[in-house]
Amino acid sequence: MERTVAAGATGPAPERAPSSEAGPAEGVTGRTHDVVGRTRDAVLPDVAGLLDGMPQQRVPVSASVVSSPASGLAGTGAGVRQIAAPRARVLSLRPWRLLPTPTGTPFTFAYAVVLTVTSLVAAYADPALVHALHQGSSTDVAHLVHTPLTVLLASGLWTAGGIVTPYTICFLLVLTALERRIGGARAAVVFLLGHVLATLATEVPVGLAVVAGHLPDSSLHRLDYGVSFGVATSIGALTGLLRPWLRWPVLALFGALLVQDLLALADPLTNWGHLIALVIGVGLWPLVRRWRAASAH
Repeated sequence: MERTVAAGATGPAPERAPSSEAGPAEGVTGRTHDVVGRTRDAVLPDVAGLLDGMPQQRVPVSASVVSSPASGLAGTGAGVRQIAAPRARVLSLRPWRLLPTPTGTPFTFAYAVVLTVTSLVAAYADPALVHALHQGSSTDVAHLVHTPLTVLLASGLWTAGGIVTPYTICFLLVLTALERRIGGARAAVVFLLGHVLATLATEVPVGLAVVAGHLPDSSLHRLDYGVSFGVATSIGALTGLLRPWLRWPVLALFGALLVQDLLALADPLTNWGHLIALVIGVGLWPLVRRWRAASAH
């Protein structure tokens, strides 16, 4: 007896006969694929979430991305930024950043160019002309009395001993590091303060000693020029911005070298000036630290 299933009635659906155009093997294979496909869909109902498991380039995942999966793409972007920031800081430690650049450290770069020009003049110009220029730029007592501003600025345009000297190399390295931390204008203030104050601290006693009769009048025309006082002050100020494990060794080493030069009695007045300049730089620690904090914001 035949039964007819009406449309919409429940019950097992009639089995679909294989197409007459397909061979027996093809029909069996098609049914097998359907069964395997339905089984796979039942076991793996949603494969979209498994795409992250596909082999890909290894990228470190930050803790913020793992802990907040609901953040979606925004959280992933934040994690990438958190990963990129430390990596950028590591890559920023490049050796050429130790030297001045026109855009990064304009004050140090421009000053270095001026010192290079004056050093070439001192090396290749007529010796009589060079001596006259040095004498006119000297911060001796006679010039400080008559033209103090002119000689205080002009004396810092020369390097004693040429361009390749320890103080010139320290100038490039120290002024670059200081300017990168506190800015060009503030680095110039530190340098000029040391240059001016250390010069006055050494020359004013000479003038007083001449007036008191303890030194001859020729001491009023003592030849004094160069950047060493400003460099010593900059070294002292820079150490205040370094970490303690680096600050104290640098300060102790440079101070020991200055004391050694003073004990050698080669040029006591200048050597005392270097020590005074270093002390001035150390005294500027509170100021340069505030400047660095302000530059960070």
